[in-house]
Amino acid sequence: MVSEAAGVKAGSSTLSVSRGLLYVSFAAIAWGTGGAVAAILYRNGLGPVAVSFWRFAIGMFVLAIVAVIMNSKEKRRAMGAFIRERWGRMVVIGMGLAIYQTAYFAAVQYSGLAVATIVTLGLGPILMAIGSYLTMGERIGWSGALIIAFAIFGLALLTGGGEIGSHSLLGLAFAFLSSICYACVTLITRAMGRYAYIDQFNVTFFGIVIGTLCLLPFALFEGLTSRSGTIFQSVVFLSYLGVVPTAAAYILFNAGLSSVRATTASVMVLIEPVTAALIAVLFLGETLTPIAVFGVIILMSSVVVLALSERHGALVVAKQKVS
Repeated sequence: MVSEAAGVKAGSSTLSVSRGLLYVSFAAIAWGTGGAVAAILYRNGLGPVAVSFWRFAIGMFVLAIVAVIMNSKEKRRAMGAFIRERWGRMVVIGMGLAIYQTAYFAAVQYSGLAVATIVTLGLGPILMAIGSYLTMGERIGWSGALIIAFAIFGLALLTGGGEIGSHSLLGLAFAFLSSICYACVTLITRAMGRYAYIDQFNVTFFGIVIGTLCLLPFALFEGLTSRSGTIFQSVVFLSYLGVVPTAAAYILFNAGLSSVRATTASVMVLIEPVTAALIAVLFLGETLTPIAVFGVIILMSSVVVLALSERHGALVVAKQKVS
């Protein structure tokens, strides 16, 4: 009976992990389509700020409904108290999300979907490793430093793998800005989690609410509506952008984290830039030179090795605590 119960428990655990991996994969694929949708919306006359605003606004509406359904009255009260105690950090997170997303969409506009996505998401984990070392005292070590050096080399090959015009340079600058904000938001959230339990779903929700408010005046200045007469098409794509790569993706990703290690999830999220690159090459007519492709391989491989080494380090620390 004991062995049978253990087998049932192991099977249930395996099913839970498999479901978690599936959720994270779907979330990464959904995120990978966001830049492509933004590229289409640019053709309809919308700018990156307006696209970001509508994505946040529609996603906020969907997440608000989910939050009311998922959270009990006690949980909402506890989260409200947590937000009031740390409202300053929540404002920074919201502003960081707004800048990160808008800068990414601007990078897509100027440098193309493939390069913008790979640079933003490939540089993010590297900046987080450096930021963790500087702000939290997390060790990098010689192996980590070597991995980061290889990642920077791959990034250099990617960005220098073809003719870089003024627009591409501007796009790369926006990609760097997006990656910096992405890393900062992640580090702040991690730091908050060290001192108190935080519900990642609610932190994301409140961050998107604040980000929406921050983007509103700039979106009004840029223009909130399509100027090319394709309003219906814009509404359809904006709705997709707010529901699928925003609300649904964050819900699935947070659900997947309940049964999948964060390190494993960080590696699987690399499906996002791969998805974006495939869409860019197959459907948007973008090209990558052989040198750029080689740079992508080095950069993505470095991120995978960095994530796996983080997992190994965590296991070593856990074993030391037990012994």
